[in-house]
Amino acid sequence: MQPRNMSMSGVVDLAAVKAANEAKAKAEQARAEAARDGGAAVVPPSSLVIDVDEAGFERDVLQRSAEVPVVIDFWAEWCEPCKQLSPVLERLAIEYSGRFVLAKIDVDANQMLMQQFGIQGIPAVFAVVAGQALPLFQGAAPETQIRQTLDQLIQVGEERFGLTGIAVDTEAGAEQGETEAPAAPVGPYDALLEAAAQALDADDFSGAAQAYRNVLSDDPGNTEAKLGLGQAELLGRVHSLDPQQVRKDAAEAPDDVEAQLAAADLDLYGGHVEDAFSRLIETVRRTTGDDRNAARVRLLELFEIVGDNPLVTAARQSLARVLF
Repeated sequence: MQPRNMSMSGVVDLAAVKAANEAKAKAEQARAEAARDGGAAVVPPSSLVIDVDEAGFERDVLQRSAEVPVVIDFWAEWCEPCKQLSPVLERLAIEYSGRFVLAKIDVDANQMLMQQFGIQGIPAVFAVVAGQALPLFQGAAPETQIRQTLDQLIQVGEERFGLTGIAVDTEAGAEQGETEAPAAPVGPYDALLEAAAQALDADDFSGAAQAYRNVLSDDPGNTEAKLGLGQAELLGRVHSLDPQQVRKDAAEAPDDVEAQLAAADLDLYGGHVEDAFSRLIETVRRTTGDDRNAARVRLLELFEIVGDNPLVTAARQSLARVLF
């Protein structure tokens, strides 16, 4: 599935950011000062992934974007697609070793920034380069396409603004890796859960789903396996869909249950949780028999993916009103 807005062509200015030429001048000044001082400052790998709030946005994003592209991950604790995407972005930030910095913004705690960037659904990924905002993509995306987008972003930073990244203390990262090695699996199902997670990373959605089912066959109440199974099945359903065609079919055939199910999957995949729930509740209202049950069951599956969230509570109440 092709994620939306996966392009470097649409560089847009934020109303609140500094002019690009000013940011570029600052970048050149900073490099000149670093050269006079004997070289660029070296930063630890831990500084490549940062949490940013409204108070620190100008310092941590705008000012920093004068020396290195800053990728912004808009996320929320309740957003399950965010939990798939964020670890990939964090790992790539370390791997790219100073060619970009990842800024994580919790939209629930930073509504003003969400509005400023015009965020309609999460996860949403932007970049700021020399004070300019670039929309990258919305929703989870395959790692190969994320890498392509990051490579394009870095190229834009270098060619248009002369940003060559920041120096990273790789020895400090190696030492940290030695002292903070992950603990070996200790739970009875950890090996299966790890295998499922690796299958998801490799886009082997059927393999991941089967691994989660294997856990649930022995432990039906395993929360992690339930959530993982829902995510794997959702990703398996949407990965080969054509979003434009799905949206077109759903709009033209509101009584076509399969079309509405596919559109609801895309809604949730793209972070539009309320849209997904509303679409399926309306489908339940409009249909009867097997069609109604199919829409109801899919809605319950999406509830499981989103988890404990006020949107789920409200949607359950709406569903009850439609059913009873």
